[in-house]
Amino acid sequence: MKKYIVPSIIVSLFIVGCSTADTEDEENRQYEEEPVDEEGIEEANDVIEFNNVITVQGEPIIQNPENIEANVNLVNRLPVDYEPNDLVVPDVRRPYEGIQERSYLREEAADALEQLFYEAELEGHILYANSGFRSFERQYELFKNQQIQSGMDQTLVAQPGFSEHQTGLAMDVSSSSVNFGLTEEFGQTEEGLWVEDHAHLFGFIIRYPEGKEDITGYSYEPWHLRYVGTIANDMYEQSVSYEEFIENVKKM
Repeated sequence: MKKYIVPSIIVSLFIVGCSTADTEDEENRQYEEEPVDEEGIEEANDVIEFNNVITVQGEPIIQNPENIEANVNLVNRLPVDYEPNDLVVPDVRRPYEGIQERSYLREEAADALEQLFYEAELEGHILYANSGFRSFERQYELFKNQQIQSGMDQTLVAQPGFSEHQTGLAMDVSSSSVNFGLTEEFGQTEEGLWVEDHAHLFGFIIRYPEGKEDITGYSYEPWHLRYVGTIANDMYEQSVSYEEFIENVKKM
């Protein structure tokens, strides 16, 4: 993977979500078709000052980001310069052409994703990998543009450093039945229901499950898979969120 020059920013500590219900392709097209004007950038500078040092105060920095059980959430952030050193491209279907940054996952997660997709296809369910690794720089761009378009208190895109995608252990999946979109409707499709019932067998969890919004801080996202390894089985059997597992079950 290429190394990225990290932009310097100052961000406010809003509670923000993980992703929109649209695909990243649609986001990219939207930003390209609607370039940001200078007035919008000046308004955004109330919170984001370009070319300055990032200061996200009061939030603990994860000290072991390489750990596959690292808990990235609204109050735990990754180091600004963190990028996994074992990123690979899983051999699975994608709804876009070519290899992009979001095509990558960490090697262990990529192997598990290939197995998950293979087993799903054997049972007649065709899945697509929409968005995996996302660098700090890319998350910054998404966050910045969403603030400019929707206001400084937008809740659709996670702040840079607070996105699980930067770990290289998260993948957004979808299907043709919802036009490859990242939408709650995916959870009611045959593919989405299969993923919900089988992802744990391959080390994945639905990171933001329905009914746990007050605990995770995020809306229900049936498309967002997070690789956590063998503990996924325990979480599935106990029907707990990742926060509940770490705070309660794992300490027992």
